[in-house]
This record gives sequence, C-alpha cells and structure tokens, in this order.
Amino acid sequence: MIAINREMEKIKEIIDNDLERYLSMDYIHCEKIIESIRYSLFTGGKRLRPIIAIKTFQIFDDDIDNILPFASSIEMIHTYSLVHDDLPAMDNDDFRRGKPTNHKIFGEAMAILTGDALLNMAFEIMMKDVQLSKSLDDYRKKSRATYEVSKYAGIRGMIGGQVLDLFGGHEDMDREKLIYMYKSKTAALFQASAVTGAILGGANEEEISIIRDFALYLGLAYQIQDDILDAQEDMLIDKLTYMSYFSREVAYRDMLEYRDKAIELLKSLDSPNTGFLENLTSSLASRKK
Repeated sequence: MIAINREMEKIKEIIDNDLERYLSMDYIHCEKIIESIRYSLFTGGKRLRPIIAIKTFQIFDDDIDNILPFASSIEMIHTYSLVHDDLPAMDNDDFRRGKPTNHKIFGEAMAILTGDALLNMAFEIMMKDVQLSKSLDDYRKKSRATYEVSKYAGIRGMIGGQVLDLFGGHEDMDREKLIYMYKSKTAALFQASAVTGAILGGANEEEISIIRDFALYLGLAYQIQDDILDAQEDMLIDKLTYMSYFSREVAYRDMLEYRDKAIELLKSLDSPNTGFLENLTSSLASRKK
C-alpha cells in the first residue's frame, strides 16, 4: 500500500505540473475564469483517472510524455463534470473535498462557464497533440484516443449516466437501469482513461478489448464500494444506490466479484507491468472513507 501511494503521489505531481503549465499560458483578459478553473482543478483530487491512463500506457510503453496531454485532458473533463454536478440545478452541493463548491465562490454563471472552459480546453489540448503527430500511425492512434474520450464523456457515457441519475426517480429506476447508470456515469471515464492509455501505448485490438473490460469492472467495483461506504448518509436523503436493491452482504459480494474480474483481466495480459493496476484495483475496492 505504501508503494502504491508513493507511486501515485509521484505521478500526481507530474500531472499537476502539466495542468499548471496549461493554465500558465497567456490568456489575455481571462484572469477570472483561470482563477475559477484553478480553484476547482487543484482542490486535492487524487488524479485517479489520469493515473489509470498513465499506468495503463506503461504496460505497453515507457515514454509517458506521449500520454500526458491526454491524461491531463481527462482530468479536466472529470473536473468539469464535478463543477456542473455541484450546481443547484443538479446535485446542489455546497462543499466538495472540504471546500466550498465552485458556484459558492464564483457564482452559478461562472461555474457553468468554468465547466465549459475545462471541457473545451481538454479537447483543444488533445487535438493540438493530434496535430503534432510524428507519423501516420501516431496520428491514427491519437485520433482514435480522442474519439474514445469524446464517446465516454458524452451521451453514451458520462452525460448519459448523469441524465439517468437526474431523472431516474424511484418509480422509474430498477436494477438494470442502475447498473447502466453506473457503467455510464462512473465507469465510462475509467474506460476512457484506460483505453486511451492502451491505444497510445501501442496495444493490439485484443489487448485494448481486455483493458476496456478491466476498466468497466473496476468502475463498477469502485461505485458499489462508494455505495457501501455512504449507505447511512444516502439513506437519510433517500438516494437511489445499489443498497436500495440489495443487502450490504450482497453488495459487498458483487463488488468483490467485479474487483476479481478486473484483476483477472489484467493478469490475462501476461505482462510484468500490470502489477500497479492490480494493486490499485484491490486498494480501491477495500478503501474506507
């Protein structure tokens, strides 16, 4: 566990420096929006998704400079989703990670624009990297990775899951829809991260498919563990979660099953470089508050 945390802190520092580099560019008359972006982007996030992207990439390649623009972009997309989720029209949250949410500091209009700016900046960074491709093969890999990110961040992924969460009341929700929501809202950006890492790392089609399924099961295990940890709090606000349909014992059993499937898929790659992700999967499934 200590080794995992040390490695995560090392990569987090690399990601933070890269994010800071993008925000330090010359944005004339944009000081307020950059201040707002920086506020939400540097609020103590674990950088889990870009870490997954980088460590998946490293299964196949060592030069992380080739994945870093995409890893940072995925973190921007994740942050934009949090800023918008916190808005009064969505989850109406006053705090995130122990700090006032963006709209509480900068106002609702600026929070909306901050999310918009982060999303657009992410695709600006990725497409710029596509333009800098050194070969046709490089161009194809980066273009495909950008498509994968856009798909998992869109209505077939994160946004679609959020819509279902927003309008899926008790009378409309069932277990099948709940799992679909978890696949879309939570697992999708895990898949975007891992699949992007595999594509840019040079994985073949079979390996990309394995990585895609690994990230799906990791995302489901992660979300169900969240539901287990937040069970009492969610019950107080009558929030629909996995625990609304299953006992704690069944939820824990299913979470472990998804965890084990994720690890088995990594092991099937028969690579000496999957150890970090295997250990990360185990630690995320057993995490506490």
